[in-house]
Amino acid sequence: MGNKQSQRAEETKKAILSAAGKLFANKGYDAVSMREIAKQAKCSHTTIYIYFKDKESLLHQLSMPSLTKLKQTMNKIAEANSLPPEEKLKEISNQFIQFCLHNKNLYTIFINAKSARVDEQKPELEINQIRLEIFSIMKNLLGECLSLPNNDYLLAYSRIFFYNLYGILSTYSYQHEPTEVLFERLIPTFELSVEILISGFRANLKLGVEK
Repeated sequence: MGNKQSQRAEETKKAILSAAGKLFANKGYDAVSMREIAKQAKCSHTTIYIYFKDKESLLHQLSMPSLTKLKQTMNKIAEANSLPPEEKLKEISNQFIQFCLHNKNLYTIFINAKSARVDEQKPELEINQIRLEIFSIMKNLLGECLSLPNNDYLLAYSRIFFYNLYGILSTYSYQHEPTEVLFERLIPTFELSVEILISGFRANLKLGVEK
């Protein structure tokens, strides 16, 4: 009896998470209510609160496992001694792009919903802490490539770098090709964009020094 109840509870929880993911992807996080999620999951409005205290809790459950895995992968690359900084930056950029393409319907929720500024020192939400850690891995590697300390220049360049990645994603995330095929086709574009950005940042820094 207990096993059946546990199984039903787990199935209900999965149904709620699945419903939340679909609604967040289709309508945006802010536009979705807990009542809508309960209706989509075919459970009562009160039942949903047995498993999740609020929408933020749902966002956390949906996003944290995937974001944690991404951060671990990026950390492993960043700590590899066998690669120069530029190659590390290309590789973690590729990992980020691949992660988002594999999560086409939810990556905007994973990255943006309830997000905080990247220069916020101590974000309140755990999901924003891990987002900041992911951004910091990119920022630190870019700093190594440019021989820059952690200053306002590096923060500005890191934002531009991230906007570039996000722009590429926005352009290609709705393609109907299989993810692996699309990623293989776009790798040269991703890597060239990294090279061009680094060259541009170096030129901008040199211009600033000469002034």
